[in-house]
Amino acid sequence: MLLELHISRLGVIEDLELELHPGLNVMTGETGAGKTMVTMGLALALGGRASGARVRRGGGRARVEARFVAEWAEDGEVVLARTVSEDGKSSARIGGQIVPVSALAAIGPELVEVHGQGQQQRLLSASTQTEFLDRFAKGSHLRAVREYAQAFERGRRLRLRLEELEREAREREREKDLLAYQVREIEGAALREGEMGDLAVEEGRLAHAERLTELAGAAEGALSAEGAAVDGLHSARAALRDAGSIDPAAAELSQRAEGLAAEAAELASDLRDWREEVRVDPQRLQEVSDRLVALGALERKYGEGERGVLAYLEEARNRLHSLEGTDRELEALAQEQAEAEALARELATKISAGRQRAAPALGSALQAELQDLGMEGASIHVQLASLPEPGPSGNEWAELVLSGGPGQPALPIAKTASGGELSRVMLAARTVMADLDNVPTVVFDEVDAGIGGMAGAAVGRRLGLLATSKQVLVVTHLPQIACFADRHVAVTKESGVAAIRVLEGEERTFEIARMLSGRADSKSAVSHARELLEKASTVRTG
Repeated sequence: MLLELHISRLGVIEDLELELHPGLNVMTGETGAGKTMVTMGLALALGGRASGARVRRGGGRARVEARFVAEWAEDGEVVLARTVSEDGKSSARIGGQIVPVSALAAIGPELVEVHGQGQQQRLLSASTQTEFLDRFAKGSHLRAVREYAQAFERGRRLRLRLEELEREAREREREKDLLAYQVREIEGAALREGEMGDLAVEEGRLAHAERLTELAGAAEGALSAEGAAVDGLHSARAALRDAGSIDPAAAELSQRAEGLAAEAAELASDLRDWREEVRVDPQRLQEVSDRLVALGALERKYGEGERGVLAYLEEARNRLHSLEGTDRELEALAQEQAEAEALARELATKISAGRQRAAPALGSALQAELQDLGMEGASIHVQLASLPEPGPSGNEWAELVLSGGPGQPALPIAKTASGGELSRVMLAARTVMADLDNVPTVVFDEVDAGIGGMAGAAVGRRLGLLATSKQVLVVTHLPQIACFADRHVAVTKESGVAAIRVLEGEERTFEIARMLSGRADSKSAVSHARELLEKASTVRTG
């Protein structure tokens, strides 16, 4: 709830601090004393439009601070603040932190609803009136409304996702075609790791086959030709063997010569085999060269070496699989969207039927309340307007249509109702349904406009009833309303500056007497004031 309101240099207010209590807080005072400046100041703290013309001349800047109890606040309390300069520029703070004025406007409706003196009426919005009708219908209807909102929102999100995927479809197809070509190209090359090195060696051998054959032949001749190295080693082995029969030391040399002879013979055999393998083959050379060129092209496109190319192949396969998964997602999302929209259509039809049943009953209940609130001759009913296509609240919205009296046209309340009439329509709505919303504090500035007597007493009773579940602040000139207050604040103007004081006991009696007759010392007015207070007390406690 609203705990405290501090206003400085706004209109007739130089510096004013107002503490508010739970229940019905009433502000009274002479016309022009500054009562309405209080509600205007509160509206500024809630993000309302600022005007430099309201800033007290010579005062520099007007400042408003409103302190609230708020469960979501860090310390259980939050302060909304606003300053306005004479040139109309303003700044805003929440909890001491500088914020855009729009932040106040966003948080304000959760804390306070202000009615009167040009303040925006939440009841004027079609969404609020539709929600009011749905809350009035209660039960299974209200559950269907909530289920519809969920289905509608789910369908909307799915539709946006589908549209996004469909917009990207052409690009995905291009990417899929490219990836599929790349995968085919790499797979078709049948690349194996290490192949390029092997081919490079083979290419070198084929390119120099004639020279290698020539050199192999020379080496083979040096080893195995008659009288060459192999024969010489055999002769050395035989000589050393004979020497070994004379000198044992020669026997070891003979064994070594025998090993060298065997090694030389084996080397000669291997040279012969290698020479036979090295052959001039221009066709194979061309094949190897072409293969190396092809693999080099793959390397330039897809990665360094066979490993890089094969790694790219794995990435391309994974990406292609992912894109194909997107196509499957598209199909699944389309199915989900169709199901969500089918459910939303079914629920919307059910909601429409429920609204058609509830609308006449709500209109009748509001009509009865308005009669008691001094709007005799006025008529009100709930009209359902079809939407071109289903929206977040269904196939239609609800409008409260008001006629001010016989012969006057019935028009939506946004077009026909005055500030006082709107305040009484809202009061009637809150009387018909206590849980109209979760706003903890409601402010009325013009609820008594154009009424008095019994109608004023009826308004007071309903404000008192509303104050059992909400904090209510009322600016009034009617004693029939003021007598229901839990906390009565008088606003006076002294030397052109507004001042306030909380009235207790006889002070309150004299203020109500003043409101009745214009004089606080009139014995008959004082007697009447006491009677009003006693009746109000009986009504509140009974």
